[in-house]
Amino acid sequence: MFNITKMLTEFNTYGDQLRYDKDCSKSPIGTRPGLGPVAAWNINSQCNLNCKHCYSNSTAAKKDETLNTKEAFALIDQLADFKVPVLLLSGGEPLLRPDLFKLIKKAKSRNLRVVISTNGTLLTEKMVQEFKSLGVSYIGISLDGLEAVNDQFRGKKGAFNAALEGIQNCQKYGQKVGLRFTINQENYQQIDELFQLIEAEKIPRICFYHLVYSGRGENIKEAELSDQDKKMTVDKIINWAQYFIDQGEPREILTVDNHADGAYLYLKTEENDPEQAEYIYSQLLKSGGNRSGSAIANIDHKGDVFVDQFSRFRTLGNIRENSFSEIWKDQQNEFLNKMRNRKKYLKGRCADCRFLEICNGNLRARAYAAGDLWGADPGCYLNEQETGGNL
Repeated sequence: MFNITKMLTEFNTYGDQLRYDKDCSKSPIGTRPGLGPVAAWNINSQCNLNCKHCYSNSTAAKKDETLNTKEAFALIDQLADFKVPVLLLSGGEPLLRPDLFKLIKKAKSRNLRVVISTNGTLLTEKMVQEFKSLGVSYIGISLDGLEAVNDQFRGKKGAFNAALEGIQNCQKYGQKVGLRFTINQENYQQIDELFQLIEAEKIPRICFYHLVYSGRGENIKEAELSDQDKKMTVDKIINWAQYFIDQGEPREILTVDNHADGAYLYLKTEENDPEQAEYIYSQLLKSGGNRSGSAIANIDHKGDVFVDQFSRFRTLGNIRENSFSEIWKDQQNEFLNKMRNRKKYLKGRCADCRFLEICNGNLRARAYAAGDLWGADPGCYLNEQETGGNL
């Protein structure tokens, strides 16, 4: 994740402390020394929607191979023992899991910071009140455009209005909430209208995800933006972040899955404010770019462990066979070691890029989908003039 607001002003959230700590990029197996990775756990693979870009290929069917409550409790203990700083409960649609409240209670009893990623359509007032009382830190709700676009992209009419009601329920009871938006050809022209919604609803946070060709996302590669349209879209996001800052009401505005965004903001800022650009670059150095397999881990509903949510092409192990600690610290795992030391294996533009230290080869899942795990990430929109030369 890349926090644009932090780069433009004095802004410091808990997540920023994990991303931009002076020692975070030096930790090979966690967010920073002494802590494990952020753990994104798909607690089920059942969903009430049918989104075009679903990386987990979730369907309406309940899966028998899903970890049961006893196994889930054991995993929570393992993650707590490994000192993961954040436990992200995702799916499928996590609100469909019958023992969800029990899992949250267990996690909170082990002092884990719990956040939830949901489509928001099932967030009733009663459920929000329960989350608030349990101490859920944040709920991220997915919207992929305004009503017609969102409902078409997510495969269900009424999904937008139901999700908006879920957002409003969170706001009503003081539960921190934000949006998740996957940028693609069908919705990128609605960025301004989306920000108008954010302003009207007083939503404090939004994460813009760049498209990843994983799961059902492999079927919509053609929905990827051109390099020019990506720059135009990121420009709009930056301008809106500055607008909220100028209004004295900064929102937490982040982009996800494309560390070219950091280099791009640096280049844009360098033109008019070299001092601010130097600050941006120093923060990006602390972060170290993409750190799949180090600062982020993913566990699916079956207990399989991956380096991130989108890299389902290579399983590191299963918690039914080995503990999370054993899997994550396995020095004999060649793939895991290469991901943590990827600079020596990268090829092409990524290997030669002057921003390698702040990008770390971007997202390997997209490169893999393009045919070469260590090749250039096709999601990078910087041109050769921008990536070449010395800093």
